[in-house]
Amino acid sequence: MRIGILSYHFPPEPAFIPGSLAEELAARGHEVRVLTGFPDYPGGQVYPGWRQRWRHETHSERLAVRRVPRYSGGDGSTGARMASYLSFAGSAALVARRFLAGIDALYVFQLPATSFAAAGVLRLLGRVPAVLHVQDVWPEEATGGDARWAARIGAATARTYRAADRIAVVAPSMRKLVVTGGADPARVSVVLNWTDERIFQPARPSPAARQLVRRDGRCVVMHAGTIGARQGLETAVRAAAALDRTLDLVLVGSGADERRVRGLAAELRADNVRFVERRSPVDMPDLYAAADYQLVMQRDLPELNGTVPGKLQAALSCAAPVVASAGGDTAELVERARAGLSCPPEDWASLADRFWLAATIPPPARTDMGRRGREAYLREMSLPAGVDRIERMLRDAVAARVSRH
Repeated sequence: MRIGILSYHFPPEPAFIPGSLAEELAARGHEVRVLTGFPDYPGGQVYPGWRQRWRHETHSERLAVRRVPRYSGGDGSTGARMASYLSFAGSAALVARRFLAGIDALYVFQLPATSFAAAGVLRLLGRVPAVLHVQDVWPEEATGGDARWAARIGAATARTYRAADRIAVVAPSMRKLVVTGGADPARVSVVLNWTDERIFQPARPSPAARQLVRRDGRCVVMHAGTIGARQGLETAVRAAAALDRTLDLVLVGSGADERRVRGLAAELRADNVRFVERRSPVDMPDLYAAADYQLVMQRDLPELNGTVPGKLQAALSCAAPVVASAGGDTAELVERARAGLSCPPEDWASLADRFWLAATIPPPARTDMGRRGREAYLREMSLPAGVDRIERMLRDAVAARVSRH
């Protein structure tokens, strides 16, 4: 097939879902054309060495990438974000008809940032069947709580739901939200995201990783990633502080809440809570292997119950057993795969109980958890499994459109 991809972000930005999908579809013999912007995430400024211009197109075998200018404000304000979203929509509309001419189907990597562009491009392309891959259904998150702009993004998103021939959602609970938003239930399927499998594979810990992560023979639970409002790591610190002679909690990364979390650990005199500065993703499998469990934290927020954080896929792909302090689909996936332990979010006493149980489980049983998690990942969440489902949805969308005409 000739497949178009519309994505607000694309490599070299950390956007491995649309990037790896494009590469895999091209490797399977499809002609792929990607319409995207110039890289500016997460800093909000165009990457060094890049210059925004109109005629920027790169080609490799069966894969073409056309980049269009968009506003890069960089100050993080709602106005700057909306200017970026709208400018991308305008730029995409100017080139979509020619660049995407003759495609058999369009794949849209659907974020709130893509909503205006998706609505405009779908209207321009008319009869071209479309598959949306919905990553986020909460425009309030993208607009900083601005109700007016959230309503506008919501309206544009609803138009794309109605126009799409097939819709993929990244978590089972998200399906209900998308249907509530106007999608035809018969057109909505679950396609779990995959991780960057070039990086996240089972590994043996190096001596350096062991020295960094472990202090003695105690069980080590590691949280790797953002220390922010969505994670609620204060809960983990309180749970670990209650077990100061039983396990170590190692927090790898940084974020807006780091100072507060460090302050709580100091206040509780939690000597078993240690902080490690942010590391490159390529270093993480080594650190994962040096720990006993990976911790997945989500606060008890409605917008998080229908999502699965990417760190879960990364941990499962590395065969690392998981402790999940989360609700909704995240806890369900861990329990169904028998890949670790779970408890309700924002409940430090329950998490302390899970930590204690995790520490008492013998190492061979932990290894079995990791193995089952990896098997579940390969079966349900891997790149080949995900692309198989997206490819099938694209073919079904084309066939359904042909049958109607």
